[in-house]
Amino acid sequence: MTPPDLRMKSRGVSIAPSQIAACRIASQSDDILCVPGSNMDYVGSNSSMAAEEATRGVAVEKFDIMKKWGLNTYKCTKQMISERFGRGSRTVDLELEAQIEVLRETKRKYENVLRLARALTNHFYSMVQTQHALGDTFADLSQKSPELRDEFGYNAETQKLLCKNGETLLGAINFFVSSINTLVNKTMEDTLMTIKMYENARLEFDAYRADLEELNMGPRDAVTMARIEAAQQQYQIHKDKYERLRSDVTIKIKFLEENKVKVMHKQLLLFHNAISAYFAGNQQQLEQTLKQFNIKLKPPGADKPSWLEEQ
Repeated sequence: MTPPDLRMKSRGVSIAPSQIAACRIASQSDDILCVPGSNMDYVGSNSSMAAEEATRGVAVEKFDIMKKWGLNTYKCTKQMISERFGRGSRTVDLELEAQIEVLRETKRKYENVLRLARALTNHFYSMVQTQHALGDTFADLSQKSPELRDEFGYNAETQKLLCKNGETLLGAINFFVSSINTLVNKTMEDTLMTIKMYENARLEFDAYRADLEELNMGPRDAVTMARIEAAQQQYQIHKDKYERLRSDVTIKIKFLEENKVKVMHKQLLLFHNAISAYFAGNQQQLEQTLKQFNIKLKPPGADKPSWLEEQ
């Protein structure tokens, strides 16, 4: 029997055995096209090169981001240290700085009000629970002590009435606490977050301003002029950012002050009327106060899980 390569030679085609083996191996891959008598072409080579280019581009982009971040951090740290040791100048808006300090002091005082109001709620809740238990005990003794039935009876009714009024007052105090919490930990906190961004922008602006001033005091050769132009662009970018955030802070502080006055006017009126009505024993006025401020009390047992949740 004639060997395959001799038969191919008799037909005028010459293929090296190694090339045939390579073709057979290459034919197992979907990405490789092998034509006998020619060099093996890799169809997937273009896609591989594109993937490598994309990966390289992402790596370069990440490197640039890290480089810019590192340079910005260095400049800001340098500016911060210079300000701390009195060698560097800082941009100051005296009126705005005073408003920011007042806001921070106000937040600290309102946080104290919130802490005390929560403590009052907890203590008063414990008292109402004690009154409820005492009323149940008096009612039970009224049934089991015929000689003191009337005395235990009207004491039980008194405790139940106090308990009911106490629960109504708790509804008012809880509404007061919830509103103060929203004002302090959401509204004020949002403004303080903007202030933090403004302070960071101020530091960056002063850092790039100092960098530009330092370059302007140096020689004016071609290399330095290019650096000055780049520094001027960065200075303008950070100046615009600083001025935009300064405007945002001014507007937010103004709206916060208006909102604070409106919220506290309502909440302080609620707190006063509810406390006064409770300790005056005026149940009707206490209930009317809750209706006035659209406060709805949860029915007894509303917070208890259903029997399905308890399984």
